Amino acid sequence: MSYLTPREIVSELDRYIIGQKDAKRMVAIALRNRWRRQQLTPELRDEIAPKNIIMIGPTGVGKTEIARRLARLANAPFIKVEATKYTEVGYVGRDVESMIRDLMEIGVGMVRKEETEKVRVKAEKLAEDRLLDLLLPKPTAPATAPAVSTNEGQSFVASECAQDSTREKLRKMWREGKLDERMVEVEVKAAGPQVEIMAMPGLEDMEMQFRDMFSRVFPQRRKQRRVKVKDAYELLIQEESERLIDMDKVMEAARERVEQGGIVFLDEIDKVCSNREGGKADVSREGVQRDLLPVVEGSSVNTKYGMVHTDHILFIAAGAFHMSKPSDLIPELQGRFPLRVELSALTKKDFLRILTEPENALTKQYIALLGTEGVDLEFAPDSLEEVADFAQQINDDTENIGARRLYTILEKILSDLSFEASERAGDHVLVDGKYVREKLLDIQQRRDLSRYIL
Repeated sequence: MSYLTPREIVSELDRYIIGQKDAKRMVAIALRNRWRRQQLTPELRDEIAPKNIIMIGPTGVGKTEIARRLARLANAPFIKVEATKYTEVGYVGRDVESMIRDLMEIGVGMVRKEETEKVRVKAEKLAEDRLLDLLLPKPTAPATAPAVSTNEGQSFVASECAQDSTREKLRKMWREGKLDERMVEVEVKAAGPQVEIMAMPGLEDMEMQFRDMFSRVFPQRRKQRRVKVKDAYELLIQEESERLIDMDKVMEAARERVEQGGIVFLDEIDKVCSNREGGKADVSREGVQRDLLPVVEGSSVNTKYGMVHTDHILFIAAGAFHMSKPSDLIPELQGRFPLRVELSALTKKDFLRILTEPENALTKQYIALLGTEGVDLEFAPDSLEEVADFAQQINDDTENIGARRLYTILEKILSDLSFEASERAGDHVLVDGKYVREKLLDIQQRRDLSRYIL
């Protein structure tokens, strides 16, 4: 659970997302309210439901990124789903409860990873001992222990002492990396029998549950693999970590984290709105909304890890709402999304900031990527002005896809350099305004091409 204040949450989001101040403030309050709720008495805590949010705005303005970064700040299970992939029960498509099953899988993966890190040191020690056993098998003791000291017994003790000395030498060599390339045979899990199950459309989750059930029924087979010592060490660490982790505790912790901190980002919610002003709507749209309602309201969903209650999962819906509006949702669903925020379209100034300010800015990514080839790439300020201006023009003249337009433009500008980078190690390449105009000249002269290229 995040202990950041709303102001600190907004500040963290500002590191990666430009603009959209209102949306950042709203999600920051929603995240902080989760912490506040945990400070209350159990009786009152259970009564407070999350304030679900609808984000309204065109594609590429940061809706998904805000939700994704929010989940990372909260260290919470997060899943992004498209409302259009779900259909009303009885139609071909996935049922809406599958999003909670998928969220639970993510939660289990998160907790398992954390537990693996906790037992890593112990697992490494156990794996090292097993590795040394493979490199230097222990001598077998005499079949019958002698009542008095005999030559056979003395020989065994001497052999054991000599082996201990050799074992410590091997341990030292292993830690110094001198045995990494040596080959060794290690016993690993073998894939179980493959059972093909023909699932009806929309019942893919049942198919996965059957596969999981059959994998538990059939005994685990093992086989010998000949691998390098360093690879065998990683395999042994993985096996020892699995033995040390209590999966029952992992599943219980994951269920708690999903129920109390899970975030579902429901994209394209506007696509399941029924257009009540005319036109023939998909017969399944309103049915999807009615199936969504109990999940958003709070219900129990059956997963292979047990029942998951959705009462306190935060749902963030998003959509462009070009052909519809939030009021076209069924009234019951509208009531479960009390917070609405409209994200503004991006301007040339925003594009310029997106290219330079965020920690994951596209220009920084390209500089790092080409730097691996020994190419020193530099963007002049006027080049970024040209890119931002061109992105604004293309978005105005064609479909407005927001900041995603910058990806296609920069790729067009740098495609030749990316192709030749392996042959230009040591070069310094300055991308200035003139360079940008030359690369985009043919598109500017034939503006109709931009509809297909950009």
